[in-house]
Amino acid sequence: MAFFGVGASADSTSPSRAAAPLPPHPSSPIPVQGRPLGGGVRVPFGETGCSVFPLILGGAEFGWNVDLDSSHDILDTYTDLGGNVVHTADSYSAGRSEHIIGQWMHSRGVRDDIVLMVRIGGHPDNPGLGPVNLVRAVEAALTRLRTDRIDVLTLDATTDSATALEDTLATAEWLVESGKVRALGAAGYTAAQLVEARILASAGFPRITVLDVPFNVLRRHDFDADLRLVAGAQSMAVTPSHALEHGFLSGRHRTRQRTMLSARGAQLAANINRRGSRTLRALDAVGTELGVPDAAVAVAWLLAQRLVTAPIVNAYAPTQVEELVQGVGVRLGRSHLADIARASE
Repeated sequence: MAFFGVGASADSTSPSRAAAPLPPHPSSPIPVQGRPLGGGVRVPFGETGCSVFPLILGGAEFGWNVDLDSSHDILDTYTDLGGNVVHTADSYSAGRSEHIIGQWMHSRGVRDDIVLMVRIGGHPDNPGLGPVNLVRAVEAALTRLRTDRIDVLTLDATTDSATALEDTLATAEWLVESGKVRALGAAGYTAAQLVEARILASAGFPRITVLDVPFNVLRRHDFDADLRLVAGAQSMAVTPSHALEHGFLSGRHRTRQRTMLSARGAQLAANINRRGSRTLRALDAVGTELGVPDAAVAVAWLLAQRLVTAPIVNAYAPTQVEELVQGVGVRLGRSHLADIARASE
C-alpha cells in the first residue's frame, strides 16, 4: 500500500512531477553507522589463531530449502549483526551451498572478514579422506567458493572408515604448507583417534584444533565423557552442530501434523514426544522470563556449557538469524540450567 504525506496534491504521482521526499518522522529509528554492535563480540577460536563471533552460520539449507537470493539475505543479516564465521560442506546440496557462499563473498568483497569453515569427505565425486580424493575435494571446494584458502578444513570421519589417520594427516600437511588450508577440524572422530592425531602432531603433522560434535539440550550424551576429556586436554574449540535439533528447539514444531512428509519432517517427528514437549515448555518458561525466543535460549544453553566455543546454526530466513543471535547475549542462571536439564531427562 502506498503512503502519501499530508497535503500531497492530486497530481503528485504524475510522471512529470516527482514527489518530494518526506522528512524522517521524529520517532523514526536512528540509523546505525559504522561497525555493527556484535562486531566487538569475539572469542578465541581454539588454537587456529582466529577470533570469532560465538555463533557460526551454517549453510546446510543453502541451495536446498533456501534459494540464492534468500541465502544472501541471510548471510547479509548475519554479518550485519556482527557474525564472521560461515560453515559449509562439500556435501551440502552437492556443492550448491559452496557456490552460493562463494558468490556472496565475492559480490560483497568480504572474504578477508570471514572465517570460512568447510567440511570435506561427503561429496559423491570425491568421497572419503584418502590422499587423492582429499586433495581433489579441497580443490573443487576452493573453486566453488571462489577463494584460494579454507580457514578451517573439517575432516569428516563418518564418510571414511578405511583410510589410515596418518595418511589423511599427511595429505592435510601438504594442504596446510601450500596455503590452501589454515587449520584442521574433525567430525566423527573417536576420543582414541583424536589422541592418535595429537601423537602424530608431535611428529610434525598438523594439529586438529576444532571439534564438530552433534550436541544440544536433547543430545547431551552424544558428547561423551571421553570426547570431552580429550577436547579439553587438547584445548580444542568445540562447535556443536545440530544446535536446534533440526529446528525442533526453535519451538515452531509441536505437533505431528504435516511433519512426516519429508526427511526433515521425520527428524522433527522423532522429538515430538513427552520428553520433547517438556523440554520446549522449559525453554518457553525461560524465554518468557528473559524476553527472548526459544531458539535463543537453546543457543544460550550451549554457550553455557564448558568447552563450547560457538554453536553451528542454520536459518531459513533473516528473522531467524535475528532470533538466534539474541542467544549470544543471554546469560542463563543456575536455576535456568537446572530447569532445562531436568525437563530434558
